Amino acid sequence: MGDPAPLWSVLVIPVLLGVFAYGAAAGSATLRAHAAGTPRASGIAAPARSAARLLVQRRRVVLGTDALLLRLGGTLVPVAAALSALVIPLGGFVVSDLSVGVVWFNAMEVVIWAAVWMLGWGANSVWGLIGGYRFLVQGVAYELPHMFALITAALGAGSLRVTDIAAAQQGLWFAVLMPVAFVAYLVSALAMAFWGPFDQPVGRDLAGGALAELSGVDRLVVGAGRYVLLSVVAAMAVPLFLGGGAGLLLPAWAWSLVKTAAVLALLVWLGHRLPTVRMERFTEIGWVVLIPATLLQALLVAIFVLLG
Repeated sequence: MGDPAPLWSVLVIPVLLGVFAYGAAAGSATLRAHAAGTPRASGIAAPARSAARLLVQRRRVVLGTDALLLRLGGTLVPVAAALSALVIPLGGFVVSDLSVGVVWFNAMEVVIWAAVWMLGWGANSVWGLIGGYRFLVQGVAYELPHMFALITAALGAGSLRVTDIAAAQQGLWFAVLMPVAFVAYLVSALAMAFWGPFDQPVGRDLAGGALAELSGVDRLVVGAGRYVLLSVVAAMAVPLFLGGGAGLLLPAWAWSLVKTAAVLALLVWLGHRLPTVRMERFTEIGWVVLIPATLLQALLVAIFVLLG
């Protein structure tokens, strides 16, 4: 069990989330600059420039918009991402070492579903509405493989507590023991953050989809929340599949940060390398391939645990 988090760690975690989110945004901007043939150095400052521009931009007003629903949905994206980070251990410390930490993390994902749907519905826009429903369809496709991947890690440790799952990997990382669950988690992590190949809910073909009518501070909050969410799902992969803070020479908290940065870099890179997947194709892959594969992985892990 992780130790209760001291005050300094509670204060430092939002800062770390901000740093990782900015790093993800800067990395994404750098990859875009490289693809466009412009200097990569311009990508490092791109998130700061974009944030400054959105802060002074006027909010777009659409007739019939449900402002409360729209802004509540936008606020819930970063809030749910931050709340899901409460159960993720940083070395030996964790803000809230819940006995059902895996369930809590999954529950915050459902809040993200509601937030993106509210963004689409509240905008009173055809593009926003379609984008919101696209995210719900995407969620139906990835949620079960995502849930089975989480359950498989919990099954391997015999606990739903995230710190127990990390501690159970002292001899062998779960990424090695259960590679199918690890890959399924990474795929569902991209879909959860509607990033890369799973960006159809905010796709260009819908003029931004669920984010089509957002501007100014509203767009900044949702955009920042999306990068925070991407950082959180990367951080959760560390205690679930990569041994938590276990490692040589460096302290546990340093290994947690290094592993999180590595997974986050991989997710950002994959987001720019993989083409967008159509919803009906991904639904077919999710139900025909990912669900049977993760169920089989869970069965093998259960047999492994029973045999000691």
